[in-house]
Amino acid sequence: LPNQVHRKTVKKGFTFTLIVAGESGLGKSTLINSLFLTDLYKDRKVPNAEERISQTVTITTHSIGIEEKGVKLRLTIVDTPGFGDAVNNTESWKEIEDYIDRQFEQYFRDESGLNRKNIQDNRVHCCLYFISPFGHG
Repeated sequence: LPNQVHRKTVKKGFTFTLIVAGESGLGKSTLINSLFLTDLYKDRKVPNAEERISQTVTITTHSIGIEEKGVKLRLTIVDTPGFGDAVNNTESWKEIEDYIDRQFEQYFRDESGLNRKNIQDNRVHCCLYFISPFGHG
């Protein structure tokens, strides 16, 4: 039975959702592109200073299929442009928390339903939070 489960899982592939959060310019996109050897953000426009000031936290998702040695991975990167860029960041995390909660609720509803054969797992599996360096010495 373990070999059957292994073959079935490898054939179907895996899903992995990674959320990246932190202020602009800390290297989030660079790390993701380097980590997965891809250019996930090739169509993205870099905002100027005025656009960044007025920007609020928004959630954007980028999905890509990766295959290595016969193992398929559907990678979803959840980006949070505008997070931590404001002077007052009170409640800026709320949009991210709501997104994570919505994904878990959707998965729970799908698992509780009658047709559970083709459930998409969009739950966040990992969060990378980038902290701005403040050098004092």
